[in-house]
Amino acid sequence: MAKTGAQHLESLRDGREVYLNGEKIDDVTTHPAYKNTVAAAAALYDFQADPEHIDYMTFESPTSGERVNRCWQLTKSYEELVTRRKAIAGWSQLSGGWLGRSPDHIASSMVGQVMGLPVFEKHSPDRAKALWEYFQWARDTDAYMTYVIINPQADRNKTTGDQQDEFLATGVVDEDSEGITVRGAKMLGTGSIMANEVLFANIQPLKPGEEKYAISFAIPMNSKGLKIMSRRSYEESANSSYDYPLSSRFDENDALVYCDDVKVPWERVFIYKDTDTARAQFQDTYAHYMQNYQAQIRLMVKMQFQIGVARRICETIGTASMPPVAEKLGHMAAQAAMVEGLVYGMESRGGEFNGYYVPDRNLMYTAQVLTQQLYPEFVTAMRELAGGGLIMLPSSAEDFANPELNGYINATQKSAIGSSEEKVKFMKLAWDAIGSEFASRHTQYEMFYAGAQFVTRAHAFRTYDWDRSANLVDSILDRYSLDDVIGEKIAAE
Repeated sequence: MAKTGAQHLESLRDGREVYLNGEKIDDVTTHPAYKNTVAAAAALYDFQADPEHIDYMTFESPTSGERVNRCWQLTKSYEELVTRRKAIAGWSQLSGGWLGRSPDHIASSMVGQVMGLPVFEKHSPDRAKALWEYFQWARDTDAYMTYVIINPQADRNKTTGDQQDEFLATGVVDEDSEGITVRGAKMLGTGSIMANEVLFANIQPLKPGEEKYAISFAIPMNSKGLKIMSRRSYEESANSSYDYPLSSRFDENDALVYCDDVKVPWERVFIYKDTDTARAQFQDTYAHYMQNYQAQIRLMVKMQFQIGVARRICETIGTASMPPVAEKLGHMAAQAAMVEGLVYGMESRGGEFNGYYVPDRNLMYTAQVLTQQLYPEFVTAMRELAGGGLIMLPSSAEDFANPELNGYINATQKSAIGSSEEKVKFMKLAWDAIGSEFASRHTQYEMFYAGAQFVTRAHAFRTYDWDRSANLVDSILDRYSLDDVIGEKIAAE
């Protein structure tokens, strides 16, 4: 059997230290700030365990023999990569792409890291062994992982080691024969309230002299001394699922994670005091590519959802057949299809890496560069199509329970395609997708989850096949010369 939702819910009742609104949360599976989103995460596992889905959603672990999600699969062929993508899309469709840090994201990063295991072996055979054995354990338990790979912003004029607080960022305090002790913070722990494990690493570069921060390790979310400081819960603020159908269900939360002298055993330490390997963990393995390939699959589904909302907005208010609106929708449909096409292109133009079949790096970064701009533009276009209809809605579902107000709602909330109740229900969904605080967080997320635009553009520059383009230019230049032109002129005279 594959892991089920009930098993995942039980695994979260582990005494983890989650803090919200000044209080420690005893049980994230029942607290009103988290329970619906945690249930959405559990639903992913129930979906994969369903006999109708288990074959395409899971595969047999080569070590345990149990069925585990395909996000853990080390793909050896194009066909395996495509099958793995279908499983990732299957999970994403359950939330319409709104769960950005579902379990398949960090699992994809771990897959990319072990694909590049020689990077860790060069650093230390013991650390490489620890990573490989941890990967097998995480795969066999179908662990839900999150990661924290960015340091707190603080003073960005200073590097990690030059901050006023020596342990603002997570660093090594002590070590002994059993392991290391770490202190300090990391962000953004997206989904950490419903994850089993957290990976600490560094996506930002470190300089010589900052070795104490150049570490990577994984620990359980209930590790002694690990503090999870949650941002405000949009789920808790959502007064009903009718008024906030997305934020009430899919607010996966983000958190600052702080290590208050946490002990990490050596068998869970993958990089130790090596600034170059800390960089190589994502850039010289396939970690960064696999995790963001997963993100683009998820975004592909989300764009399909958003274009569906955009079309429904226009149908609801009776503008879909107007030529300027149809033109706008056509342009947006082409943009959504472009994201899908880039995902398929990454796969078909993929290739071999250390014996594994992997997606094309440049097309993945191309998709990131384009979608960082595309998503906020898409949201703006949806706002333009909706106009004031998203604002002038009943204050809450409770308005329908008042007979007098219900009459006014039926008289004023007219729709070209349905009843007043159906219009309000859908327009509430549309607002939660593009206008609510939840929606605003998602716009920010899509713009920056992969890094600032100058970072992703630098990746696109670095991975593009410039030689191919240069050769095309040279092939034309080589077909003529100044001497040829002069010779032709003399011959003509």
